[in-house]
Amino acid sequence: MWALRFISGKYQGGEFPLRPNREIVIGRSSELDMVLVEDMVSRKHARIHTDSTAVSIEDLGSTNGTFVNGEKIRTVELKDGDRILIGTSIIKLVVLNGEAVKNNLSETEARSKMQVEANQRPPSRSMSGSIDEIPLPDLIQLLSTSRKSGQLVLRTDHGTGRIFFRKGQIYFAKIDDSGDSNPRKVMYRLLTWNSGFFELEQGDEIAVPAGEEIDDSTEALLMEGMRQMDEFAVATEKLPPLSSVITIPRPLPVRLRDLSPEELDVFELTIGGGTLQSVFDRANAPDLATAEQLQSLLKKGVVRV
Repeated sequence: MWALRFISGKYQGGEFPLRPNREIVIGRSSELDMVLVEDMVSRKHARIHTDSTAVSIEDLGSTNGTFVNGEKIRTVELKDGDRILIGTSIIKLVVLNGEAVKNNLSETEARSKMQVEANQRPPSRSMSGSIDEIPLPDLIQLLSTSRKSGQLVLRTDHGTGRIFFRKGQIYFAKIDDSGDSNPRKVMYRLLTWNSGFFELEQGDEIAVPAGEEIDDSTEALLMEGMRQMDEFAVATEKLPPLSSVITIPRPLPVRLRDLSPEELDVFELTIGGGTLQSVFDRANAPDLATAEQLQSLLKKGVVRV
């Protein structure tokens, strides 16, 4: 048995069963099978058809569109784990097995439960949810394709991150309200956050310091960020633990003028001690570039831990 699980938006936490050989219509109109009461949902927004082996979704000419895994669709067959964006709701298609099937509600019970729980929450026009349920790259792709504007706030154990969107385009990013870091470096680091909560807040555009606005396409930013994330994971395996304290030997085994400009930049951050993590935090370059320079400095013996 299949079900639609709401992982973001007004109906977050709700689950709607999909019966075999059944067609349901989703929209704002009260007489439909699944009613989503919000401005960005059309009266008749989308139709989902289920047969014995497959589930498909069709957009019914909605004003704001239906998106599957970040792509605007007309009609598409769904598979387990696919994420559908309708209005501010992100809905995940899941397969129910065992006890989940036994405990599954009827359509009428599920519809009633969703509406009751939604009405108990304070009114909100924002999109919110858990990063554990929808990885950040997938969420960013959804927001980009659907041309959302506002700031995506990420609250995690690592801190609070903010990604700023203008009609689906990322133009700035920062962590813990600190505006002194390279926004691309911030974006690449945020992509490594895989647990916590997100909320898309509406609001006016912020003023970005001169020369710091991100002008890469969101797709290019994601591709480069994923590449750097993979290579950084490999690079850190060759470094001591990031909690290691740095020392500088006296005398230095090499002359400073023999270091590259990039190595000198990182070496300056090690003066006065601190940990490897503090060097990454203070460096203006992306974490991957800093890791590569630290490897070189450690190999040359210019810094030790």
